[in-house]
Amino acid sequence: MADHLEASVTLPSDPASVSAARAYVASVLAEWGLPGDTEAADTIRLIVSELATNAVQHTFGLSPTFTVDIALDRDENLRLGVTDSHPRFPKRLPAAVQQDNGRGMVIIRWLTAEAGGRLRVRPTREGGKTVSIELPWTVPVGPRVTTAVQQEP
Repeated sequence: MADHLEASVTLPSDPASVSAARAYVASVLAEWGLPGDTEAADTIRLIVSELATNAVQHTFGLSPTFTVDIALDRDENLRLGVTDSHPRFPKRLPAAVQQDNGRGMVIIRWLTAEAGGRLRVRPTREGGKTVSIELPWTVPVGPRVTTAVQQEP
């Protein structure tokens, strides 16, 4: 594979764009060799969903679009970032608010750490921000196998 691969898509800040972002990333990663039926693919799809949802819900209409960038360096590190034009950085919400929402960044942090990666939030030159993750790139040898346990009647 190449030393460096990149892909990017810009989508409207609309709830329908969350599934479009997830599908785009899954498609790109499949082209790069990550089967869609792996735990790593599931983790990345969930992270993309949370990042895209945050870009849509928490920019309060001040970011008409968001951009998803994906990069793979030397088959070792996968970087995925979501950029919007709203200047406010994500922050943890009080526990009372977290009952119905506000857990997106907690989920992203946990999934990223569990996969051996890291999370960063950086301002953009244009006054917005990029929330990005970096994960070790590991392409499994075969598909994930799930075994069903039958119970005796």
